[in-house]
Amino acid sequence: MRRREILVLLGGATIACPRAAVRAQQKAMPVIGFLHFASPGPFALYVVAFRQRLSETGYVEGQNLAIEFRWAEGSYDRLPAMAADLVDLSVDVIVAAGPPSARAAKNATSTIPIVFSSADPIGEGLVASLARPGGNITGVSVLTVELVAKRLELLSELVPQAKVIVLLVNPNNPNTKPMIRDMQEAARTKGVELAILVARSESEINAAFASLVQLQAGGLVVGTDPFFVSRREQLTALAARHAVPTTYELREFAAAGGLISYGTSLIAIIRQLGIYAGKVLRGAKPADLPVPQPTTFELVVNLNTAKALDLTIPPSILARADEVIE
Repeated sequence: MRRREILVLLGGATIACPRAAVRAQQKAMPVIGFLHFASPGPFALYVVAFRQRLSETGYVEGQNLAIEFRWAEGSYDRLPAMAADLVDLSVDVIVAAGPPSARAAKNATSTIPIVFSSADPIGEGLVASLARPGGNITGVSVLTVELVAKRLELLSELVPQAKVIVLLVNPNNPNTKPMIRDMQEAARTKGVELAILVARSESEINAAFASLVQLQAGGLVVGTDPFFVSRREQLTALAARHAVPTTYELREFAAAGGLISYGTSLIAIIRQLGIYAGKVLRGAKPADLPVPQPTTFELVVNLNTAKALDLTIPPSILARADEVIE
């Protein structure tokens, strides 16, 4: 075959498979698929922490690593298609932040390694056990549901005169039932009435707060849910407007103007995801990486919000606080 004919044939092959050629170029470096349930804005700080821990394992985005971000903007129903898209791109590992993202990733692939964060990995069917996750998946247990009752106890210390405490939950969250069960037991122990309100959208959050007056609520516990984390500005603003003492799961709520928070450090969770993603890229098998549980929890008090509510924070709480916002 003459040289000119060979060149024509090679050129035709490239034109016929442009997507394959692009993928080949992209795969010159490993690719992480980052799947998140919320919007990028409120979580920009955590992406920085994720990249930092990745760099400590030897991977720097843009140098020897690419990251494909997928943000569901709070719409959980978008996550399955986003996970499928990452699988179609043949990413090297999927980092799935939050239970909805983790479930979508697990349903999308049984071969691509997955690193997740989740409240109850065993109960949600993500792993067989914490010590031996099995399969293609591992991650970090956030331990949030177990702390909901503790938040009611803190609220009772803050407003001991409260007779009715409201729990706000997202009915789409698989952990809602055990959360309600634990709260009901804690309410019986404290001798207070527990009312349940549900919200799965921005408008339903507004409606829930409008119901607090009718319920004569003395306090509010915002349940553990990724959607609520993404709507923390709205939640803290409504709590201030309705002048209702409210407890939350993460420091980020107190920093946004919430009264008090108690729970796991979200930054620490994201950092662990970065470490595990780096280990997987270096050849570690998810099945061999145990799912760690947090051993320390943050108690954060916002004194400015307490003053606005005309509340005096008990010395017993201030003495235990890891951070006091003034």
